Amino acid sequence: MVTMNDVAKRAGVSIATVSFVLSGAKPISAATRERVETAMRELGYRRNPVGAALARGRTNIIALLYPALQRPATGSVMGFFTSAAARAQELGRNLVLWPISNDAGEAAALANTGLVDGVLLMEVQLEDARVEALRPGTTPFALIGRTRDTAGLTFVDVDFEASMSEAVAALDGLGHRRIAFVTGNWGDLHLEDHGAAERSRACFRTEMARRGVRKPLIVPCAENSLDGRRLGRTLITEHPELTALVVMNEHAAPGIVMGLRDAGRRVPDDVSIISIGSSANMAGMADPPLSFMRTPGEELGRLGVDAIIERIENAGAEPPAVLLACEMQPGATLVRVRPGD
Repeated sequence: MVTMNDVAKRAGVSIATVSFVLSGAKPISAATRERVETAMRELGYRRNPVGAALARGRTNIIALLYPALQRPATGSVMGFFTSAAARAQELGRNLVLWPISNDAGEAAALANTGLVDGVLLMEVQLEDARVEALRPGTTPFALIGRTRDTAGLTFVDVDFEASMSEAVAALDGLGHRRIAFVTGNWGDLHLEDHGAAERSRACFRTEMARRGVRKPLIVPCAENSLDGRRLGRTLITEHPELTALVVMNEHAAPGIVMGLRDAGRRVPDDVSIISIGSSANMAGMADPPLSFMRTPGEELGRLGVDAIIERIENAGAEPPAVLLACEMQPGATLVRVRPGD
């Protein structure tokens, strides 16, 4: 294996000079640089970009931590990934998806390696142990999501409260009063206080209470189409009075439509549906295509990268905090409630 010492001997310079040529840390004359580079070519020396980056104190790598062991990536989540990667590339950085669990120790261990300049956390819980594990360290981090207490934290997130309020108002405007909320079921995946779900549930209760419903129906469902289909069948059997659903479960939503059909309920004639926090691709998988509220994943992916780079470059600045609501998109699953329903 060719070493820097071999290159230095061939070029007739010191090892320090070879190091300066590789790192650009100090100016080197054109003639000396040419001798060093010629020696590297002749010897077949290959510089180690990671080692050089570590020597400079920067790797230009941002780690995006997603707990793929606990939750499958939806179409909306993929929007975060792709837009964040594109934005990082625009700014001369590399975004690396780190599909680990949401274990605090794993997150801290990664940050402490020095291999990454910053960390972006996804699927944030209201009380997220990863945040507390990263706070004492020196590696900057930011959240795509937010904890219960956001003081001093850098985050970008969906405004789930505003999004849920708009969804319920849309159904209410069509005359629907008997509405259920279908969310994910993550209790056995250590995502019990998942921020998006908890905030949406709380807002749904508030919005329904404003309309005189003190105990609104909130139903968890595993994130897959088969369980969605089972739920669609049993939901109507157990709650035949329902005329509308707000669904925040992309993978289960197409199955829910099929299950309602199995139970003899037509969508949207008998049951209207709004899929909240979804994407056009997932909404189009249902028959009929779902009316949905688009997750601003692409926007938040870009903003998340901007936020972490701001923390890396200017640690003393005010932590950025951004909330964006979902946007209502047309579909075929919303109609005015029928007289007598």
